[in-house]
Amino acid sequence: MSHMYNLAIIGAGPAGIATAVESYLLGIRDIILFEKDENHNSTIRKYYKDNKRVDKDWKGQKVELDGRIYFVDGTKETTLDFFDEILANHSVELKTHTEVQKIEKRDGYFEVFIAGSSITAKYVVVTIGRMGKPNKPDYKIPPEIKSRVGFTLDGCVGGEKVLVVGGGDSAIEYAVDLSGQNSVFICYRRETFRRANPTNQRDIANAISHKEVEPILGIDIVSLESDEGRVKVIFNDIEPRTFDRVIYAIGGTTPSAFLASSGIKEEDGKPVHDDNYETNVKGLFVAGDITQESGGSIALGLNHGYAIACHIQEQEQ
Repeated sequence: MSHMYNLAIIGAGPAGIATAVESYLLGIRDIILFEKDENHNSTIRKYYKDNKRVDKDWKGQKVELDGRIYFVDGTKETTLDFFDEILANHSVELKTHTEVQKIEKRDGYFEVFIAGSSITAKYVVVTIGRMGKPNKPDYKIPPEIKSRVGFTLDGCVGGEKVLVVGGGDSAIEYAVDLSGQNSVFICYRRETFRRANPTNQRDIANAISHKEVEPILGIDIVSLESDEGRVKVIFNDIEPRTFDRVIYAIGGTTPSAFLASSGIKEEDGKPVHDDNYETNVKGLFVAGDITQESGGSIALGLNHGYAIACHIQEQEQ
């Protein structure tokens, strides 16, 4: 058997980092934190625009922090700096560019499988975010235009005719941000942007009223086609239009296949867990936005990490 870690955590977002740090502060050692991307908090890095406001009380949801990680309102940049600092100040082994393939329960421990090898741990916490698997449209994207269809602002170069698809906070922020250097349209299947927070509702209304963003509301997209290398969008109730780029911001999906392969049960699209976030597999926990109805609250993720750390400490006494 290889070295036995006390705690293995999959996903280095707020909930994963909080679980590691709160556990360390409670005296737990031999903690390893896996992240498939190149750094922690990849969702914030990829899906938050520069200088995006990051609030503790996400969407106005008041959350009292339970643990010893004191998180306050800030921006994308200050939030990343904050997590850099708390990771640097505690002995947590962070393994980036490492994707966990599955988890198997053995006799009193877990085997965590990664590419070409595995590690063993007494406890495992899964904190994979929904945005690690962004929702994609039901229709196929033709291969010849895939480079012009994305789920983040990566690849946007300015001076383009861009369609943003979605009606939540990310979609609005993408549209408003891109409107400074592009001709921007936003397509949403509903007539209003009521899902978005009040600030973003105000921003998109202002952008539309000043003709900086053109809305296509109450309309569904049927399919995409190639139009001489550009993206031809086929709508259900209006004539097709062609764009240089299409960006989807339509949320994320629970990683059901991974959860199932690890023996974790799901109900209503969420993993089953108790008040301590322990799943039906004893010693295997879930935390972060895969446990939440709408996801996204950093403060709730921090509280999940604290609750799990406290429960593990109790089990070890």
